[in-house]
Amino acid sequence: MTSKRYIALLRGVNVGRAKRIAMADLRKLIADLGYTDVNSVLNSGNVVFSGPATPHAQLAAAIEEALVFKLGVGAPVTVLDSEELAAIVAANPLLDRAADHSRLLIFLLSSLESREAVETLCGRDWLPGAVALGERAIYVWCPDGILDSAAAAALGKALGDATTARNWATLLKLHALCAAAAAAATSA
Repeated sequence: MTSKRYIALLRGVNVGRAKRIAMADLRKLIADLGYTDVNSVLNSGNVVFSGPATPHAQLAAAIEEALVFKLGVGAPVTVLDSEELAAIVAANPLLDRAADHSRLLIFLLSSLESREAVETLCGRDWLPGAVALGERAIYVWCPDGILDSAAAAALGKALGDATTARNWATLLKLHALCAAAAAAATSA
């Protein structure tokens, strides 16, 4: 059976007093679901792991269910595989503008329907920032900060639970972890 590298992104955990999850507990939860090489990145619900090829929606649902039953936390989960993350990283059209990677926000889309729902918003002029619509992600440059970005606020409101967002620096950390695992697997 072929093993794949996955990234699970939990929406809204550890960003206030509600929905607190220790990353050690999250890693154990993923391992208890039968996945291996489980690593968390930062303290905000980013997990990279390996396992058999599984439909993303099925994997996300299993993690969401386990979060509720084992940790008492309800949180939407977006799942990507390492190839999808690599494509999102490679396709970023805003890197020439975004000097501060902590202010380059990436909304990860859970479905084609969520992409279609925001096409009009993405086509607007958001100066001094910028928005670019990708196949599985929306890239948002927030030069005045994420909290002060009208584009980020509008997209977040329009997408609701159909998305989760991470800054570019975090996505690069996740991508590097996937790449390191792939390199280790080929050298073994």
